[in-house]
Amino acid sequence: MLAGLMESLGAPGRPGDAKDGTRPVAEGLRLLSAVVLGAATALLDVVFLLLTLPFAGRPAVRGAARRLAVLEVRRLRLDPAALDLGADLPDGQESRYLAARVPVGVLGGLVAALLVVGAGMAAALAWSWGRGLPFDGMTPSVPLLAYFLLGGGVMLFLALSGLVGVHAMERWLAARMLGPDPTEALRRRIAELAESRAGVLAAVDSERRRIERDLHDGLQQRLVALSMLVGRARRGRSELLGQAHEEAQQALAELREVAWRVYPSGLDSLGLANALAGVAERSGVPVKVVCELPVRPPMAVETASYFVVSEAVTNAAKHARATTITVEVRERGTMVVVRVRDDGVGGASAAGGGLSGLARRVAALDGRLGVDSPPGGPTTITAELPCG
Repeated sequence: MLAGLMESLGAPGRPGDAKDGTRPVAEGLRLLSAVVLGAATALLDVVFLLLTLPFAGRPAVRGAARRLAVLEVRRLRLDPAALDLGADLPDGQESRYLAARVPVGVLGGLVAALLVVGAGMAAALAWSWGRGLPFDGMTPSVPLLAYFLLGGGVMLFLALSGLVGVHAMERWLAARMLGPDPTEALRRRIAELAESRAGVLAAVDSERRRIERDLHDGLQQRLVALSMLVGRARRGRSELLGQAHEEAQQALAELREVAWRVYPSGLDSLGLANALAGVAERSGVPVKVVCELPVRPPMAVETASYFVVSEAVTNAAKHARATTITVEVRERGTMVVVRVRDDGVGGASAAGGGLSGLARRVAALDGRLGVDSPPGGPTTITAELPCG
């Protein structure tokens, strides 16, 4: 329970907490608000179940129960798509879930009320004794101070542990009653892994063909021209040496570009922020990069983030007629969120060659890639990559 309390409240020891002292407070307030809201919705669920009990078999009632269940799932920060809310549940399963969560929600309300009452009493005690006044007929003394500090600390720990326990119980109940059975979940996972494996193979093959095309159409032809220039210069036309030198410089630049497309060498030594700064420097469109990660993510996540930004910036510069591009990389919970936004003409399709390859690369890490590109713009590409 203590481990769950520390994890839910963002206790010290989690990466990044030392840099953000407000995070435990924010997480604690979020947890408290979720439990209090759950207590309120539990009372609404009771009213709904009592009013619709005579009509429980009607499709309209089941649809309303499903909508309430979706609201509860979102309150608990669960993914409705990962549960069976988008599929066929047994008749009345949503109503049974709402009935089962009522006592848990009421318990959460009682624990929250105990916490509020205890905090109020502690504030009243401190206010009275701080002004030299007795509290409930008691004047401050060392034994009383020790008694209230010890008792208050124990009660605070129990109340906070109760909040964590209620929240965890609600999440478990939603996953247990609204989620697929273990066999179905395993079948879905196997299908997802098979699909992502096929996507990775297709992405690797597509990247290999693109590298081969770049080498053949660009670098190889430039090296052939360089060889011809050097041959002509050797036959006495020294004025061609300058042109040969320029061709050699162009060939080196193209070779360096191809190498960066394969894998950016600076990503290992310098990190994601510096690698993205290199993407911005090479872009023909102004790019603003904001990379705020408290700790360095796993290498696979860094690599996928880099290629998402690189491909999105390249597409915006070549096809969207953008004038500015903004790149944001931030941590959100256990996810690294990469967002690339441009002010171009829009109309980008997630099924396009480059973006579909990115989607497969992101899906291979159990991540999600979203493309929002209405005609006329702007275009926003968002990748969510799990890192914990």
